[in-house]
This record gives sequence, structure tokens and C-alpha cells, in this order.
Amino acid sequence: EVQKGNAPEERKIQRLFRNGEAARLIKKCNDFGAGGVSVAIGELADGLDIDLSLVPKKYEGLDGTELAISESQERMAVVVAAADVKKFMELADAENLEATAVATVKEEKRVTMKWRDKVIVDLSRDFLGSNGAPKTTAVAPAAPKKLDRPLPTDFEAGMKALADDLNICSKQGMAERFDCNIGAGTVLMPYGGKYQRTPIQAMAHKISREKGDARTASLMSWGFHPQLSEASPFHGAYLAVVESVAKLVAAGGTLTDTYLSFQEYFEKLGSDPARWGKPFAALLGAYKAQRALGLASIGGKDSMSGSFEDIHVPPTLISFAVTVEPVKHVASPEFKQAGHRVVLLAPERDEHDLPKGESMKAVFAEVAELLHSGRAVSAWTLGFGGVAEAIMKMGFGNGLGFVFDSGVTLERLFKLEHGAFVVELAEGVVAGTPLGTVLAEPTLLFGDKKVSLDELYKISEDKLSPLFPRRLATPDTSEVPVYAYDKRSTVAPAVTLKKPRFLIPVFPGTNCEYDTAKAVEKAGGEAQIFVIKNLTAAAITESVSAFAEAMSKSQAVIIPGGFSGGDEPDGSGKFITAFFRNARVKEETAKLLDERMGLMAGICNGFQALIKLGLVPFGRIVDMEEDFPTLTFNTIGRLQSRMVRTRVSSVMSPWMAECELGEVYDTPIAHGEGRFLAPMSVVEDLAKNGQIALQYVDLEGKPTMEMQYNPNGSIHAIECITSPDGRVLGKMAHVERTGEGLYKNIPGNYDMGLFRSAVKYFEGK
Repeated sequence: EVQKGNAPEERKIQRLFRNGEAARLIKKCNDFGAGGVSVAIGELADGLDIDLSLVPKKYEGLDGTELAISESQERMAVVVAAADVKKFMELADAENLEATAVATVKEEKRVTMKWRDKVIVDLSRDFLGSNGAPKTTAVAPAAPKKLDRPLPTDFEAGMKALADDLNICSKQGMAERFDCNIGAGTVLMPYGGKYQRTPIQAMAHKISREKGDARTASLMSWGFHPQLSEASPFHGAYLAVVESVAKLVAAGGTLTDTYLSFQEYFEKLGSDPARWGKPFAALLGAYKAQRALGLASIGGKDSMSGSFEDIHVPPTLISFAVTVEPVKHVASPEFKQAGHRVVLLAPERDEHDLPKGESMKAVFAEVAELLHSGRAVSAWTLGFGGVAEAIMKMGFGNGLGFVFDSGVTLERLFKLEHGAFVVELAEGVVAGTPLGTVLAEPTLLFGDKKVSLDELYKISEDKLSPLFPRRLATPDTSEVPVYAYDKRSTVAPAVTLKKPRFLIPVFPGTNCEYDTAKAVEKAGGEAQIFVIKNLTAAAITESVSAFAEAMSKSQAVIIPGGFSGGDEPDGSGKFITAFFRNARVKEETAKLLDERMGLMAGICNGFQALIKLGLVPFGRIVDMEEDFPTLTFNTIGRLQSRMVRTRVSSVMSPWMAECELGEVYDTPIAHGEGRFLAPMSVVEDLAKNGQIALQYVDLEGKPTMEMQYNPNGSIHAIECITSPDGRVLGKMAHVERTGEGLYKNIPGNYDMGLFRSAVKYFEGK
């Protein structure tokens, strides 16, 4: 049985492997998965003595054989020198990780496994490396079939059918369930434009750095269409490779340093030559495409068991393409401006209707040059929906329509043309084959035919809305008051200093500590990340004492976001609140706030902790009562991850010193329990005291309950509140996830200056 995922443990392992001191001690490593100890440890060296009795167990009662072969996720097997074992154990312990020595590398090329002092496995490595007895089979690939896909005879009907197609329709309701902005390195959000409706074709994320700001992005994309592969596994695989690489190019990438990885999935093969012919043909198609582009596949995973009784998966070879590119070169696909001309750039095709290698490479180079030079401002590589899909989706993001030139035919709009690009040119640039012009109105014009872009978007979104809804069945249309409090805080720290220290606790499940520390240091402060250990009672006691000591030397505490305890049942942040209610930590919190006049903040999961402690809105740790404010599950009942707009409703807090009343800031979110609730009498008091710092607003800057803008359904669109004097601040949106070159496909103002304001507070400015 596949193990249940354990995100907090995965995060701890990430932290350990990001530690340069720990990483440099590791000579070789393997992740646990299917095959368990036998594979994860057995592959590490030619000669091994493994003691299964030492392997930590998640469940009691496992015998030696079960320990040897059971899948076990969230574990790593690492090889370190004997002299480094003690040091490595200490580094693991510092990250709240359990580490155990379970095996020894030996010179003899044999693998032995002991269970309760009895040898239960003793095998020669030469035998294991022989791959067993040779096997042969007959292979009979079928002749390729042409995909039966009739072209529409009517523009409007064709566009609506395209928007409704499962391969083409919006997947946004599914995409928003995943945290897309974690790490403060997202260059392209999954959906772009001011309406956040144009999907990207390739992921673009900055190379992760703990210190400093990366100027290089990692790009990744994929290619696969089941109908194509079902008709011809050869063509399907060839075009999957082409599509995956072309998507990188449309996002500003080049073929330099581009590599592939294949995911293969076919029906159970048995000894049927016809079945064996399908993966055979697919691999030949993928290989031909690799040769044509001069690219290598460096990894992959296959399964030949996609059958259940008489139900079989279609022949599946998904191509993933990866590369790196300067952030400045990354391009987004949404139309940018009305009046721009749009053209098609397409490679020549061979007698099998496949794009030719040299012609493809020339087109890829031309598209890259146009984007890098600024002569083109957006691009989309054609897939299953052809030119029609490209124009429709490029228009969604900013609500820009399109008028097709008179020479464009329905065949040109709807035919398959992998490896080709629709490119929006900058003003005055000439290239490619003209298609038409971007319009300011959200309308598509084809001859005397006219289709509403908004209607197409609704069809596209409605297709999967029963499974992945983005709206409530009964929307909340109630009016929301606009709060405005313009009085500035007069509080001041007990002692001013140039470089204040911000203490950032890391609890199991915290995943924003690096982002928060980087934001603090960029603002001029000193960040101290502190890992809370809880594997044993003694570890908790030690953490309490050490954290209290660190707090006594700090000027501010920021509880970062994440999923504390994996988001425990009945409310996340419970472990954080229990920790802060410890007498020693509670005492130091009071000293920080009441004697040194320091600051505290909690973001996302940290906001949940602050509100459960009473630090917001009361400014001190109190016992919770029934009518206190709280944060609960989003009204849609799932995590939401996208960009929101928030309006400054109060400038009273020292954290808001760089903001002006009424300013609107764009901020990424990723939370499942962000709905702020409180009795109306409490809300009115918070507003009167200036403790409502920010509200969710629509594109016109108006506070709203509409889920598109108020993603969790917070009462009166409240996103951020403070303590009575503003020194403790809790906010749901991830203000720490900002930086140069991020979110290039969503226009907005991202710099609230929250951390600079805090540093200036301690400087006495």
C-alpha cells in the first residue's frame, strides 16, 4: 500500500539537504519508495551489510522480509564517511529529523541483510547485476492511423466546441488547489493577465537561493495528447517531444541546455506482439524527435500495467522538457495591447505530416530572438486546439479580443500544427504569416461572424466546475463597507538600533521561513531562523528554553506561513499556540511587547496562531472565548492559491508606515483556512480603533465578498488586522513572497514595504 504523504517530514529533509555543511558530507544518496530498503540502500554500493533490526518503523509488527521490501516514503538513505556519522547525526537532529545508522559499506561485492542477528539475505552483486535470464518477445507495430478529427464548418460553433473540449477547457479550479507561489520565486503564475485567465504553457521559477536574488529561472513544460497517441503512438510521441520543447521556446527558452524526461504508460503487454508494438512505436517516435532536435532524454519512468479487465490506457508517452534561462528573457502568453499585429511562425512538414528538424530549430531560434529582443511581446505554441485555441486563451487574461485577417481560413484556425507559434509582435515589427490584430473589446471577429470572449471563457470554465468549482453555488452579493483610518501610530521602541533582529520560528510544517528571512534581510534587518524540535519531550523542553533565550535578544518575532503539523484536525496552528502558551515563552512574549516595545507578525499559518493566542486583536496572550475573532475554512472548502488585491484601510500600525491610506497592493495567497470571522460588534470596534489594516478588493479597488477577489469569504473582506496599537500584525496574504522579476504575467503593485517599515521603526525613523 502506498504510504500517506507526510509534508512536514519532507520539508525537514529539504532543509537538511539545503544545508551546505550536511550536503557536503553525503557521498551518495537515494530516496525511499517502492522496493524499500532493498532498493534505496541496496543500490548505494556494491558491498553492503544491512541490519534490518535497526531500521526505524512507522508500524510495529513488521518482520525482516517486510522491512526489506516495504515502500516507505519521506525517508532518504545517505552514505557518509564513518568519521562523519556523529556530525551528520547532529545536523539532522538540528533539523528535528531522526537519523539512524543501519548499514555499512564493505569491499566484498555482496549484499547481506540481518534480522534479529540472523542473516536472511546474502547475495552476490555480480548475480544481482546480471539482470536475470535473457528474455525475448515478438513486436508487431501497427501502421499509423490518421487522427479522425473533422474541421468545423462554422466559426462560432467551432470556437464553442473548442472551449468545451476536455483537452482545451480551463483547469484553473484544479490548479488553484496547489501552492504555486511558495519559495518567493514564481516568475509566471499559472494563470496570467489582469483577470488571471490565460494559462501559461511552461512553469518558470527562479533558481532557489537562500541568500541573494537569483537572475536565472528554471523552465519546465510537457507535451502529450491521448487522441493523437491512440491513432499513432509514433506520431503521438514525436509530437509530444516537439510540443514540450516548443512550450519552453514560447516562454522565452532556447534549445541550449534543454533536456527531456519521459513518462511512459501502456496497457499490460503480456506476450501479445501487437501490444508490444505500441511502446516500440512510441519510443521510435520519441527517438526520431530527439535526433531531429539534437536533444537527449536523461530520465523517465515507465509502467506496462495500465489494464483493468477490458479497460486499457491509451498509449502514453509524456515528454517533459526542462531548461534554464535568464529571468529577463521569460515571456508570458497573454495578449498585451490592442492594436498589436499577430502572426504565425510554422516549420516545414515532411511526408508523414511531422515538422522537420532543421526547419523546427530555425523557427524556434526566430521566436526566441523575437521575444528576447522585445520585438515580440507574447507567444503561444500550437497544440490540440490549433490557432483557434491560441487566440482564445491569449485573449482571456486581459480581456482582449481579436479580428482575423480576411485571408485566414477555418482550416488554418483549427488544424493540428505542432511546432508552430502564434506570436504577438511589438508595434512596427514585421515577421511570419499575418493572422490578424488584437482588439480592445473582448470579441473574436472572423469575417461577418462574431463570438464573445466572455461567453467562451464561461463555457471553458463551466466544463469542469462540477468537479473543481471556483465559485459558490449561491454567491455572496452583500455590500462591504470601505474602512478608512488615517491616524499614524505614535508608539516607539524602548531602544533604537540600526539592525534589529527578527526571530523566525520554524515549526513542523512551516515552509516560508527562507522567504521571510530573505525579506527581512533585504529590508535591512537581521533574521534568525530557529527550528523548534519536538521528536521527544526532552527536545521540546530544550527548544522552549533556547527559543525563550533567543526571543530575549530579539526585537521582533515573525511567525511564518506553512502548514503547521500538516494542518492538524480542528484547526491549524495548534502546536504553535501550545508552544507560545508555555510559561517561559509567554513571559518572554510579554517582555518583548510590553517592556521593549517590540513587534510581532504572523503571516498565513502564523496569522492563525496569533489569532488563536489573542495577540491579535488584543496585543497579549489571552484565554480564548466564544465571541473572539477566528480564522476558519475557506467558504469553498479547499485551498486557494492565486493573486489577490488588498486595499490599505488603516495606516495606524508601524508595520504599515510605508503605505498610504487607499493604496492597493497585489499579494499572492495559498491557504485553506483564511476566512476571518467575528461578531459584528467586534468588527465595528476593530474598524473604529484602526485595527483593520487591509481589505480584499476587486479590480476597481472596492471591498467585495465576490470569491474571485475575496478568496476565503472573510467577513467585510478583512484580510489583515492588528493589535490596539498596531505593533502586532496578522495577515493572510504572503507579503514576504515578493522580489524582482516575479509574477511577470500579472500586472500590479507588489511592494508594501512591510519589512522596511518594521526596520525603520527600530531605527526611530
